[in-house]
Amino acid sequence: MKNLFDWLTDPPADGPASILLLRLMAGGVFLWEGILKFVYVNQGVGRFTKLGMPLPHFTANFVACLEIGGGLLLLSGLLTRLIAIPFVIEMIVAILSTKISLYLGTSPLPLPPAPPRIGAWAVLHEIRSDYAQLLTVIFLLVNGPGRWSLDAMLRRRKIGTIAPEALPLRRKEQANSSALA
Repeated sequence: MKNLFDWLTDPPADGPASILLLRLMAGGVFLWEGILKFVYVNQGVGRFTKLGMPLPHFTANFVACLEIGGGLLLLSGLLTRLIAIPFVIEMIVAILSTKISLYLGTSPLPLPPAPPRIGAWAVLHEIRSDYAQLLTVIFLLVNGPGRWSLDAMLRRRKIGTIAPEALPLRRKEQANSSALA
């Protein structure tokens, strides 16, 4: 159990810097979708009520707060692996609660405005953002937040080293030349 906790809370500090792009995509979407749940009733309490979620007011506000707070964590790269877990669960619940009824043509939500409106093709079209969010947070869970993250900065500080990528170019060249000597 300790190994799992350490894996979740102490991600690698040397992942590719390009992971930042995935964090910006997923974190940004979660952040603004969370805000929308408070701003527009049809995206928050109204939507959760139509879907038959238990305690729709509480559930919508809880999910909105999770998305806002978790989105900010993903954007900063702090506690990335930990926040990925509830986001994976959230995305699976979102897919199951909205796409099965769309497939069957019994969705309590408005149907897509253009064909395909129900069935497998409608689901495949409408699931695209949920699918992208799900796979992105699974990637972040597995690989960590990358070197340009608060998680990586804290890890480097904890082990007392600075990754060469974090150094200015001149110091990096000096580090490389001293390593060759």
